[in-house]
Amino acid sequence: MKKLILATALSGGVLSSAAFAQATDEIFVTAQRREQSPQDVGVALNVFSGADLIAQGTRKINALENFSPNLEIESQFGSGQPSFSIRGVGFRDYATNNAPTVGVYVDDVAYPIPAMTQGVIFDVERVEVLRGPQGTLYGRNTTGGAIKIISAQPTDEFSAGAVIEGGRFGRVDAEAFVSGPLADNIRVRLSGATAQGGAWQTNRETGEELGDAEQYALRGLVAVDVTPDVEAIFNLHGFIDQSDGLGLQLFNDSAFSPLAHDRGETSWGSSPEFAALTGISETQAPFRDNEGWGTSLTVNAGLGGATLTYIGAYEVLNRKEFNDYDALELGAAGVFFQSSADVMSHELRLSGESGALNWVGGLYYSEEDLGELYQSDFAASFGPGFAVSTPYNQNVRTMAAYVHGEYELSPLVSLIAGLRYEDEERKLRDLGTFAVVTGPLNFANETIDGTRENRDLNSDNLSGKIGVELTPANDVLLYAHASRGVKSGGFTAYNTLNPNALTPFLPEKLNAFEAGFKTSFGDMLQLNGAAFYYDYKDQQVQSAIFDAGTGAVVGRIVNADSEIYGAELEAVLTPSPWLTIGQTFGYKTGEFTEFMDLDIAASTLAGMEVLTDRSGQDLGFPNISYLGFVEAETPVADGWSARARFDYSYRDTLSLPLLGAAYAVGDYWLANAQLAFGPDDGRWDLALWGRNIFNTEYDETRNFFITGGAADIAAPGAPATYGARVSVRY
Repeated sequence: MKKLILATALSGGVLSSAAFAQATDEIFVTAQRREQSPQDVGVALNVFSGADLIAQGTRKINALENFSPNLEIESQFGSGQPSFSIRGVGFRDYATNNAPTVGVYVDDVAYPIPAMTQGVIFDVERVEVLRGPQGTLYGRNTTGGAIKIISAQPTDEFSAGAVIEGGRFGRVDAEAFVSGPLADNIRVRLSGATAQGGAWQTNRETGEELGDAEQYALRGLVAVDVTPDVEAIFNLHGFIDQSDGLGLQLFNDSAFSPLAHDRGETSWGSSPEFAALTGISETQAPFRDNEGWGTSLTVNAGLGGATLTYIGAYEVLNRKEFNDYDALELGAAGVFFQSSADVMSHELRLSGESGALNWVGGLYYSEEDLGELYQSDFAASFGPGFAVSTPYNQNVRTMAAYVHGEYELSPLVSLIAGLRYEDEERKLRDLGTFAVVTGPLNFANETIDGTRENRDLNSDNLSGKIGVELTPANDVLLYAHASRGVKSGGFTAYNTLNPNALTPFLPEKLNAFEAGFKTSFGDMLQLNGAAFYYDYKDQQVQSAIFDAGTGAVVGRIVNADSEIYGAELEAVLTPSPWLTIGQTFGYKTGEFTEFMDLDIAASTLAGMEVLTDRSGQDLGFPNISYLGFVEAETPVADGWSARARFDYSYRDTLSLPLLGAAYAVGDYWLANAQLAFGPDDGRWDLALWGRNIFNTEYDETRNFFITGGAADIAAPGAPATYGARVSVRY
């Protein structure tokens, strides 16, 4: 079987007809800052080509969770602030000011604010998903892993292409590119994408539809050969997202609304106080009005046996987003985010090969400036005056230095070692919570004009990696390594009814131990596996505080200790040139080893804060993920082929210890199918597809935002969709 098929299928990817047309090319990854086959990298990873992403309908980074083991990406009640989790290492926070556990990089530029990652994925060369702590090869450190998106690059010869896809509920996705030389030393690539329609929810009371996408994205790349040894790449890009939000489902009868919603039904509304506070209509549906743009300059200079790389970038995000977190017409838990953020970063990296040593070292510097106004609707819960505003500003300065090396002791044994030092300053400024009628709701010693608060968190952390790789035979790689990952600390920056909620939570540290193998048995079978154990210190966990003055339970992020262990097994079988079968199994489990948490029920009953010891309690993430596909190709005429594919994924039960069993999300299966037809040269193809073809009813998450369970809500998954796609390329 050809190398591309093995490389992508083994990693849980999806092969499109375009992938078959280019199957003589092998996908390489840069997980270790140099081009390698995925099978030669002693890291648990997945790689998806741009053709894979189109075929599997991955227009947004969140969809990767259905194709990569032990990966969960939660939209957090339909918001544009996703929660990333790899191997159970994740972080739930729907505010904008805290760093994720999983680093997301676009063309080697870090996106430290998760809301920045929610644009359309288009015209991509490949996406790499790296499992486990990263940092000794990257400017920023993470505890969970990294997702790298690499844009398709300008070409030496003229080429152009377009993809348009139409589906159920009036959904249309389209993207196009044009690429080629402007001069002997200048190459340009322009690309764009849009997503429109797709509303699949209705308002129970009014019949209004909800769920239409309205997204636009553009990117321009200019590559210049400054000298034979120096290349500069200029990247300018931007996006607009004016889509509907997700409507939440009331999955139990409510004291405010006696009837639970059917699947696909929702409700929304705001109190008069909240409408007056925000300027949003009382009948306004959930929406996003987000935009972002950025630019970067990458310079690669050959220096004999080394390469000097500079990456300078500036990214801007403007976020306006209204979500209804109670799914009630009366309006009891609406939230409105208005965020303005910019991130400036510089990275200088030197890499090379000296005999048996491959090495890389770098310096990284970034500044983040965020201004956010978080407004929430509590009028229905606590009476008039409890529609509140929480404004704040945050500034983050990060400096880091890292070095990583791989030394080949012999053709059998290689040693790996890396080290990273980070110094970070976080400054939270002018934060306060103000009600419409009562005014400031929090006071503390450290204030501005008696109503605003400041907090600082300065930290410096050392992380690293040591490991060994063995190649006892051709196409066999054994590896073992120990690494330490670090994630920034931060602040809980919403609904600050009590200054104690502003106590900074500390950086978390993850000591990871992993062993694995990668094998190939000719063209018949590839088999990869990994086992891991994580000693998790100061894990950042969503807890809460009880405010005795109001009786409110308010979210707060705290530190806890835990441990996680698990394994992954990935296999691709090619019993004949026309048939490929892939199977991926992921397992993880974990428990708290030290965690004093708020007991919500006991606190509400006692009218004061009551804590409970959750040591030994399960962490609640899905234990099992199972992914698979079957793909067949057959010639139908000279130079023409047809392809059929069926893929599926299983997600185990998700539970949240803080909330209790009533809010556990049940396990579910999703299945997709595709039939494609076209010429073998890949100039065009036609595909018919279906996603969630068995119309599985499932939830992404469950929760409540009104004390006492008066409105139990779920973020529902999309129903079955189907459609057609046409692709052309020249």
